[in-house]
Amino acid sequence: MDIALQQVVNAISLGGIYALLALGLAVVFSIVGLINFAHGEVMTLAGYGVLFSIGLAMPLPAIVLFALVVAVVSSLAMERIAFRPLRGADVTTLLITSFAVSEILKVLLQNGISARPQAISLPPWLSSTIELGPVVIGMTPLLSIVVVAVSLAALVLFLTRTVPGIAMRAAAEDFSMVRAVGLSANRVVATAFVVAGLLAGIAGVLWVAQRGSVDPLMGFVPVLKAFIAVVIGGLGSLGGAVLGGFLLGAIEIALQATLPDALAPFREAFVLSAVIALLLVRPDGLLPAPVARRS
Repeated sequence: MDIALQQVVNAISLGGIYALLALGLAVVFSIVGLINFAHGEVMTLAGYGVLFSIGLAMPLPAIVLFALVVAVVSSLAMERIAFRPLRGADVTTLLITSFAVSEILKVLLQNGISARPQAISLPPWLSSTIELGPVVIGMTPLLSIVVVAVSLAALVLFLTRTVPGIAMRAAAEDFSMVRAVGLSANRVVATAFVVAGLLAGIAGVLWVAQRGSVDPLMGFVPVLKAFIAVVIGGLGSLGGAVLGGFLLGAIEIALQATLPDALAPFREAFVLSAVIALLLVRPDGLLPAPVARRS
């Protein structure tokens, strides 16, 4: 029973990171129809922001803030330099552009910093554990759960209680109508990229805290899992992205805990098989968006 509760905590912690990344992908896709595979590099840049700020001996709050600023600025730069000139282009062009931006950033990080993982010295308390009755829980997974919960709650408030958030929701429903009422399309899209960058930055800080290192390829697997989570939940559906992220994390942890050693190397294949089986039953995802934008 104790082990099962610990696995639940691990599943929520991992699923929360996937949910944050998936939300960032879904926010941008719902407005401009772009699946941004360079989103993983935003997460990676946040990790290098943590590495750089630790080298400057910044306090922990400043380290986190600096990493988030790096993520938001890099996401905005992508939108302004790479994606804004192609707004209105077909989905294939946007997809190829996102892959190109991703590869360019990987090469720059590999040649400008190092292709090898860089160890990050984390505060000792992050490696500690706490006892909740009979269950011993790592501080990092517990912190991840709290941060994810606060982030999701803050995003809900932003989307429902602020003018930019409501404008983003309106743009996801009918972008041409948003322009017709006098709202700036550039501002709405830039806001979406700011939100996506912030979510990727939070996910990057949590991911670095769990693995204790950063490297140029750090964001590739998480953003691929986030894309799978978006598809599971329903393309363009924010609630679906969250649900898909948590479900994918739960499947991974469940398989990790139950697969015999001989089958452990095939865990990813089992995960993808489960995803395919789910999509055969629900091809539009678990919570499809009201305005489907499938391609």
